[in-house]
Amino acid sequence: MFPSTPLLDKIQYELGAQEPWPKDVKLYQPYEVEQILLPDNANCLAVQAFLRMCNLNFEIVSKANAEFMSPSGKVPFIRCGAFVISELEPIVQFVNTKGISLTSELENDQKCDIRAYMSLVHNVLENAELYLCWCDKETYNEVTKPRNGSVYPWPLNHLQNWTKRSHVIKRLKMMGWYSKTMDQVYHEVENCCQALADRLDGKEFFFGKKYTELDALLYGHIYSILESRNAKLIAILQKNKNLLTHSQLIHRHIMQKHFDDKLLQRLKSDHRKIKTRNIKTKAKEVEKRSHIETNKNIRRNQTIENTLTETEIDSLSDVDSGDLSDY
Repeated sequence: MFPSTPLLDKIQYELGAQEPWPKDVKLYQPYEVEQILLPDNANCLAVQAFLRMCNLNFEIVSKANAEFMSPSGKVPFIRCGAFVISELEPIVQFVNTKGISLTSELENDQKCDIRAYMSLVHNVLENAELYLCWCDKETYNEVTKPRNGSVYPWPLNHLQNWTKRSHVIKRLKMMGWYSKTMDQVYHEVENCCQALADRLDGKEFFFGKKYTELDALLYGHIYSILESRNAKLIAILQKNKNLLTHSQLIHRHIMQKHFDDKLLQRLKSDHRKIKTRNIKTKAKEVEKRSHIETNKNIRRNQTIENTLTETEIDSLSDVDSGDLSDY
């Protein structure tokens, strides 16, 4: 197999652009309920939001080893025909080759602003989330370690946690984040949110009334932070109300149907489970009643037999001894 090069990738993308968006595109990510962590959840929601903004169909597939299946080792990634693409920016570029773009009407300087602010989100919010998950001892012991290792058997869960933590710490050291204190991390997040809030400046989205991949990326992080219930991060967001309004707007108009569908699927699944459980319960009740009736019949028959025996004895006792002498 030939090694991957930028030229080869470009040729492959151009060939892929000749094909329409398939109906069987799958987005792979970790399990939401028991495994996924704050930074991964943010990136997965960002890609989901972007694809829904483009009105592109896809199916979410949860895998315990999603990050090991990814070509870059990061989640999420999509499988689109013969192509496997991971992370938001490469997925945006791939979608653009299909002639689908959220920024086609923007000026070049505005596109530069998008790249700059997306870089800000990655360098601050994502690194802060990684620091919180893997370097804050309380969060690591109570949340990260049990969730990240939940899908692996012992002792592989401990080995996986150690390997992942070493990898994250190495990245944070390269970025100059590992030496920060928790207060310094929160201060960086506060400055980042303030800059984003100032750029939003009362508008619905960063560039007027049309959303872009920057809006999708910020939505993923804001919504994930709200789901994490980290009091200090949420307090920072509450100081910038327009960021919360921005996230709520995207959630209501872009993502709500997706979450409603997921809730409906869960309700249907729960209904099937309850129905099955009720059927089994009724069957057990019928079996129990049948068993009780059988025991009652047995006891009734024994009682009748005992009664007959006692009656016969009484009848014999009523016979006069003189009557016996006749025999």
